[in-house]
Amino acid sequence: MRSVRMRILATLLVLAAVGVGGWQLLPSQQNDDRTIKVGTTDAVTSLDPAGAYDAGSWALFNNVFQSLLTFESGGVTPVPDAAQSCGFAGSDLSTYRCELREGLTFPSGRAMTAQDVKYSFDRVKRIKSDVGPSSLLDTLASVSTSGRTVTFHLSSPDATFPLKVATGAGSIVDREKYPANALRTDNGVDGTGPYTLTAYTKDKDAVLDPNAQYKGAVGATGRPVELRYYADGNALDKAWKAKQVDVATRTLPPAVLAGLNAADPDQRVSEADSSEIRNLYFNTRKGSPLHDVRVRQAMAWLIDREKLAATVYKGTVDPLYSLIPTGITGHTTSFFDTYPELNKAKARALLTEAGVSLPVRFTYGYGAGRGSGAEEAAEIKQQLESTGLFKVTVKGYEWTDFQKRWASGKVDAYAVGWVADFPDPDTYGGPLVGTGATMNTGYSDKTVDQLITASQQFADRSEAAKDFGSLQEAVARDVPVIPLWQAKEYVVSGEEIGGGQYLSDGTGVFRLWRLTWI
Repeated sequence: MRSVRMRILATLLVLAAVGVGGWQLLPSQQNDDRTIKVGTTDAVTSLDPAGAYDAGSWALFNNVFQSLLTFESGGVTPVPDAAQSCGFAGSDLSTYRCELREGLTFPSGRAMTAQDVKYSFDRVKRIKSDVGPSSLLDTLASVSTSGRTVTFHLSSPDATFPLKVATGAGSIVDREKYPANALRTDNGVDGTGPYTLTAYTKDKDAVLDPNAQYKGAVGATGRPVELRYYADGNALDKAWKAKQVDVATRTLPPAVLAGLNAADPDQRVSEADSSEIRNLYFNTRKGSPLHDVRVRQAMAWLIDREKLAATVYKGTVDPLYSLIPTGITGHTTSFFDTYPELNKAKARALLTEAGVSLPVRFTYGYGAGRGSGAEEAAEIKQQLESTGLFKVTVKGYEWTDFQKRWASGKVDAYAVGWVADFPDPDTYGGPLVGTGATMNTGYSDKTVDQLITASQQFADRSEAAKDFGSLQEAVARDVPVIPLWQAKEYVVSGEEIGGGQYLSDGTGVFRLWRLTWI
């Protein structure tokens, strides 16, 4: 999903499970009802699951809605949550069936039915919000119900479909509270997750209370939590130092992260490898100055990832040379293989061949206040302009406005982070470079689409590695996107807070219920 991270998958899962110190937590009964305040720079695009496909929104959805399936901490296979059981009907991976758990009730007191599940999936597809998750359900042809049974009919075999059901796109809403053909626009939430949303102020806070009616995969529904949203990393750091938040995550400034010390007795620091990446995307449509593939290939010869990681991010991220990050099945180094060094001469030759006027002028957009977006944009601008081959106009936009601008082709290039929807390479395929992808670059390639579809037919995901290797070669050739870096996961909490290491572990689930007073 869009964001404002695994050397080896097994390594990540172990690190996420044990954190830095492998703490043993003894919850304090005395503080059970005291609110834990969590600070983040992530923003919420929408409270409606049909209208958001970004890390900040899904972090909230994980806690206030249920999907039929979810991921246990450190798990790579989805387990039942709102469902009692799920499985493919037959061996062709084109029909998926779930039996709904009994006793689930919405805040109104009305029992959840299979019709609510169908309604939730149907409206995501029908509304097809330009900043929503409908592209994640591209293989879902239709949904039918019978009693408590929900059957998903797929347009092609898709072994990854259960993983997609377990994401925010599979959030189940009360069909009596959410319009069928439009997004809900008030600040209400009617879900059956571990928490209920009791108050929400956009860009300020979300107040969550444990849901006493919750039934599902989560054993205990946790402590009361207040999510506090900050405009940028510096504001979050200031709040952390002033003890206005008990937990700080996603994302403190790079200089602060680089200086964190796990031995500090006043705080707990969790650092783990991650499957989060950040890419530079291009508007490839006709009329864009970046439409010609040779212009984009020229840029690929000029981007210095090592310098970007070392200067802007102070070594807290690693340079990335492929669409699929290190540690995920199918990872290659396709961009390093294709563009093994910085080479101004090859870039100039490509631009000359393309017959474009020099310098090539284009607009570069980023989410203002989103991590180190401004500093990153300035560094990339400097790298490109220092060659005399490009002239870059940089502008930051408010997050929701930014999403709408890139979706409508109003910026030529844009840098956006991507947090894995689920622990599988497919999350870096269709959503990023498939035809109609959520990143809205306008890129479409039949071979890439065929590779994505072919990779989804393998129940044993290791068998899809060859297809993903070919996909990454094609992306390096066509350059609709340039991978920039792969992040690490940092969570900082007060010494009296436990469970911070479980907040995010590469499964795509943000587990506020794991936080506890100790």
